[in-house]
Amino acid sequence: QMQLVESGGGLVQPGESLNLSCSVSGFNLNYYSASWFRQAPGKEREGVSCISRNGATKRYADFVKGRFTISRDDGKSLAYLQMNTLEPDDTAIYYCAVSLHHWCELQPPLMDSWGQGTQVTVAS
Repeated sequence: QMQLVESGGGLVQPGESLNLSCSVSGFNLNYYSASWFRQAPGKEREGVSCISRNGATKRYADFVKGRFTISRDDGKSLAYLQMNTLEPDDTAIYYCAVSLHHWCELQPPLMDSWGQGTQVTVAS
């Protein structure tokens, strides 16, 4: 059974950093691209970043470029999202997801499996 578990969320002040982790089990992460999404209250889920199976391709939403970095460690079955210079607008539940058939995508319907999310709150 495929399982994804996010961790690393929390409450931080503007300008601070968080490093989110996504631990996967029940499947071999090597064969999947990994993506991060977020959903703020009252808003649709939106793509944040994705990384291809071999890590060669990384994509970022315009609103996080230069602040967030995605990475993966297939040996540890982990994907990461390093978030720097956080802003109040980054407040949301952050989800990781994987896709077997897509190289690197930020569209929720293209994902095959999801985690339950981790809350990130940025407030002074």
